Amino acid sequence: MSFHPATWQTHLITLASAAAGNDGAHDLSHLHRVWRTAQTLLTSYPQADPLVVQAACYLHDLVNLPKDHQQRHQASRQSAQLACTQLSALGFPAGKLTALAHAIEAHSFSAAIKPTSIEACIVQDADRLDALGTVGLARLFYTAGRMGSALAHPDDPLAQCRESDDKRYALDHIGIKLAALPASMQTGAGRLLGQQRLQLLLDFRSAFVSEWSGDASL
Repeated sequence: MSFHPATWQTHLITLASAAAGNDGAHDLSHLHRVWRTAQTLLTSYPQADPLVVQAACYLHDLVNLPKDHQQRHQASRQSAQLACTQLSALGFPAGKLTALAHAIEAHSFSAAIKPTSIEACIVQDADRLDALGTVGLARLFYTAGRMGSALAHPDDPLAQCRESDDKRYALDHIGIKLAALPASMQTGAGRLLGQQRLQLLLDFRSAFVSEWSGDASL
């Protein structure tokens, strides 16, 4: 079988679709977006293995535990193990499995595994970029709704006089996690795009707080 990404995409989509649950923030559309973003980042790194990147983009959420699950930090390791098992059965090149496993393991924010390959850096950046911008904003509130979180604190939406708590208040997630993502990007293109997408979230938050607090000015 060819080792070209175009040859494997159908197989990867089939595996990802079989594992998909009912989480609209981590569905097949998310995986397609992550791969498209990764392809953009790959243009700056011709030394990277596109097949490893593509496989990791599509299979990084094979095991997708809820954000508030106690074992959430283990999900990427479980996804990597499952991906290697399934791909081995399909004849995926054995020499690429270690790199694939690392790229999947290191994508996760909660796992806190430092990427040590360019492929892992690209996959991590591509996945984190999908948490920013307008799509990231939609995913934020979708996930918060599934967790039963309120939109924002009724009296202190910016957490100026309290500790931030994104398990209770969706808006807090921007400051707790998303605002730090651009600086955590591993590639220059990822940092630039991340900052642009973060600005959209910050602009939204400012407008949201004005309306939330009863500012009727136009």
